Amino acid sequence: MDLAPITAEASAATVRSDRERVRYAVLGALALVAGIWIVWLAAFALGWDMDALGIRPRDPRGLIGILTAPFVHASFEHLMSNTLPLGLLSAFTLYAYPRAARYALPLIWIVSGVGVWLWARPSLHVGISGITHGLMFFLFVIGLLRRDRLGVSIALAVFFLYGGMTMTVLPREENVSFEYHAAGAIAGLIAALAFSGLDPVAPRKRYSWEDEEDEETEGAEFGYRNEIERSGLEPDRPRDVPKLWDGPRPRQADGDNVIEFPPSRRENPTLH
Repeated sequence: MDLAPITAEASAATVRSDRERVRYAVLGALALVAGIWIVWLAAFALGWDMDALGIRPRDPRGLIGILTAPFVHASFEHLMSNTLPLGLLSAFTLYAYPRAARYALPLIWIVSGVGVWLWARPSLHVGISGITHGLMFFLFVIGLLRRDRLGVSIALAVFFLYGGMTMTVLPREENVSFEYHAAGAIAGLIAALAFSGLDPVAPRKRYSWEDEEDEETEGAEFGYRNEIERSGLEPDRPRDVPKLWDGPRPRQADGDNVIEFPPSRRENPTLH
């Protein structure tokens, strides 16, 4: 499914296209959030051992966790803390960058898991907070790269809401996997640099008053220029203007003269 690009004109077709993008983003975000909730509830109800699905760094048995660890959460509080950021950030991504999201989300998912498996502490790493960190950094960086109104607006919004994620990539709490956060942030940065040009930039709407102002400005400048040329009052170029410290210019025959000031009559000036 390829969504129509955002346009500057608010026509009926544009409104329908925008509603389709919103529906696509909301449904995609809900599906992702529902996935982690279904897995957690099923594991809780059936008594599954979720430790086998986490990432165990440098352990071949922990490689499966690269794919499954985001669905595993250590507690209900852990799951709740990741639900709202995941829903909002994934919805923003799917709405603003539907084409880039198809590649950015899998890349963040895989690269963050591989990074944890390669260099994280020897422990069990679970949770989808690495993905949320990747989406936050992706949205912020891609908005700065594209510099369109939608991208910059979303970048400012996610930084206002979740700017604190920039601090959680550093070790702060013993039981928090800052390695997963840092790997997700790096993956989000890579995704933003790689896929910033996939989605077309919406053209900037030009209002009628801007065109009228440009026409008036151009007309006034053109008329002023013609009037100056006709009157012969065009000022000298800066390099032709005499410098005061070079003394008065010599008198010329064409009337371009410099008036000399008379010398001072005081012989012994006083200071006050």
